[in-house]
Amino acid sequence: MSACCAGSVAQGDLLTIAPAAPYRPPADERDIRGQQVIGGGTFAMGDHFGDGDPADGEGPVHEVTLAPYLVDETAVTNAAFARFVRATGHVTEAEQLGVSAVFHLAVDAARGDVLHRLDATPWWVAVKGADWRHPAGPRSSIGELPHHPVVHVTWNDAQAYCRWAGKRLLTEAEWEYAARGGLSGRRFPWGDELNDGGAWRLNVWQGDFPHHNSLDDGHLTTAPVKSYRPNGYGLFQTVGNVWEWCADWFDPAFYATSPADDPRGPAHGHARVMRGGSYLCHDSYCNRYRVAARTGNTPDSASANVGFRCGNSLPERTDHR
Repeated sequence: MSACCAGSVAQGDLLTIAPAAPYRPPADERDIRGQQVIGGGTFAMGDHFGDGDPADGEGPVHEVTLAPYLVDETAVTNAAFARFVRATGHVTEAEQLGVSAVFHLAVDAARGDVLHRLDATPWWVAVKGADWRHPAGPRSSIGELPHHPVVHVTWNDAQAYCRWAGKRLLTEAEWEYAARGGLSGRRFPWGDELNDGGAWRLNVWQGDFPHHNSLDDGHLTTAPVKSYRPNGYGLFQTVGNVWEWCADWFDPAFYATSPADDPRGPAHGHARVMRGGSYLCHDSYCNRYRVAARTGNTPDSASANVGFRCGNSLPERTDHR
């Protein structure tokens, strides 16, 4: 993927090592607090405007039918992730590795902790001690960011949280249907225009990427998870702010053969789907803040603009796989 989207600092090459299947809690262990019911239905999934990079595989547009399910109102916050860590002692993969990727204008670290810029994308910096507790580097803290989305979490970290919380990651199809908020075939959860009446509806880059952010929306990096109006399903910030991990393996060719009913992605792969774009997206380089946009990264990758949102099956629904 275009690396402006998420700087990849990972533990190793997972091309031939498949992680565990996406976690789905048993019916008697599901926790649906804070989740919105998304009514089932059929929708046209994919890019209706030809806006996407062909390498991302946003087409062809195809009909998908989903049963009703549940989605968290927001991405998982620092406060929620802290409760999980206190309860379980979980150590994230970025913490184990001791380094993660931070956007160059946001680094808050001693010079000795700034290791190097990432190849071909010098706006991403490998910073020693950057992790979910220290999103900009060792000198930073989440102390004043309890309602911001947690970042520097890998797909594997998200799985661990889901197992503790009695929830699961959304499939890619579930994510897009929910993100659209009931609007069929539109670019954004509110319509086709980026600015709604001149007001910013999402947290993305404004200005000259990657050198100067004019901060028209008030944020250089993450924003609190309820900073903007929710979509038609009551979900906040399904585009912009942070990328959200999905359950599926990522394959740019998958849409051509996707099942019509409840698709769950390819059977194998080396990257997991990420959706929604982030505070670094800009139309001059990466316009993946649209509801149809898709990309992927290895399950052990972490960076300062990737988080996740949880979903669930309805209590009366039985999962067979």
